[in-house]
Amino acid sequence: MSHGVARAALTAYRLAGALAYPLLGPYVGWRAAHGKEEAGRRRERYGFAGVARPAGPLVWIHAASVGESSAVAPLVRQIAAQNIQIVMTTGTVTSAALVRDRLSGVVIHQYVPLDLRPSVSRFLDHWSPDVAIVAESEIWPMTMLELGRRRIPQVLVNARLSDRSFRRWKAAPALAEALLENLSHVVAQSEIDGERYHLLGARTVTVAGNLKADTSPPPHDPATLRLFADAIGARPVWAAISTHPGEEDIAASVHASLKPLHPGLLTVIVPRHAERAETLEKSFAAKGFKVVRRSSGIMPGPETDILLGDTMGEMGLYLRLSEIAFVGRSLAAEGGQNPLEAAMLGTAILSGRFVQNFRDTYQRLLKNGGARLVQDEATLRDHVGQLLGQPELRQRMITAAAATVGEMQGGLARTIQALDPFLHPLKLAMGLDGHGERTGAPR
Repeated sequence: MSHGVARAALTAYRLAGALAYPLLGPYVGWRAAHGKEEAGRRRERYGFAGVARPAGPLVWIHAASVGESSAVAPLVRQIAAQNIQIVMTTGTVTSAALVRDRLSGVVIHQYVPLDLRPSVSRFLDHWSPDVAIVAESEIWPMTMLELGRRRIPQVLVNARLSDRSFRRWKAAPALAEALLENLSHVVAQSEIDGERYHLLGARTVTVAGNLKADTSPPPHDPATLRLFADAIGARPVWAAISTHPGEEDIAASVHASLKPLHPGLLTVIVPRHAERAETLEKSFAAKGFKVVRRSSGIMPGPETDILLGDTMGEMGLYLRLSEIAFVGRSLAAEGGQNPLEAAMLGTAILSGRFVQNFRDTYQRLLKNGGARLVQDEATLRDHVGQLLGQPELRQRMITAAAATVGEMQGGLARTIQALDPFLHPLKLAMGLDGHGERTGAPR
């Protein structure tokens, strides 16, 4: 693809957006009606601000969903600790709830504007950010081009590029370069990610590591955990988390196979999308399993086969109920899910083979013995059964997984260092020194 064709493609994208803009009201309304948008905040999608812009330098940080928001939360706090104002955007209701719970009083939250020139322009006119920091792999053409036109530095942090995305961009190299040349800096998760961004046209790339290794373990309510621990008692437990369609049935079949060998076995299944819980419950019940949904408020009883985790923000609870965790989107779906939360919370990790979106993390876990990959339902059953029956092996894997997290830490400090050329001028503009104190003020 030539540069002329790339420019034509971007022009076509912009024109298509302009034509679609008047028709988006019903679509956003439909999303609100189905719980995918906050009805009272729909105007934010069109760039209308919900609150006034604070005075002084301001950084815009965007994290698309829950995983990205959780990953950048420590980075957000460190930037805010330098007395720099932050407007943080997310794209989902669940990520907005996470920001509210973990970063209330630290940032101003807004929903990210639609990637259409009127919405983006309206957003930027109001907030007028000095720097835009985007998490992981969000590449929105109109947003990037409008930021570039206004000469607002754009930095991609914790950047990764999946195999599929890399193939797609590599097929349109001029288009990739036309967009990525707008990035002032790419701070990549791994050497592979960094090399991919460099090959596609990003001019300045550094590798800092995965910010998710520097996050805190997912939180939990201690009183609720005690209630579950009392209800479960000494029963053997294993968990299948972040599962995708097909993987829940596999987990249920594993439970049926292992229950005669491990009396009292409880299987915790946490689907990636909680709205599927009702369908899953009916499916499990039709197969003779006794199911308790977390959202019901009922504790699992002695006869409960499956605890169905259908609540948001309670992964910290579910992982603390078991020392064995199968991490989904890896057996009946592809890409994998982040295993670091499971590694932080004392579990031996199992996964399918299709974990290309988290390749570097799994390579480290496998090398240290903190995770094992399974081929199919039969090998998942065999590994779960082995770990249930061999607590010493289970503990070795748990220890190795925790050590892997320790080895991977440090990405936050390296990312802050990479951001310093963009943040330091903002501190100078406020008359602050590198310690967040007034220049010339006594210490």
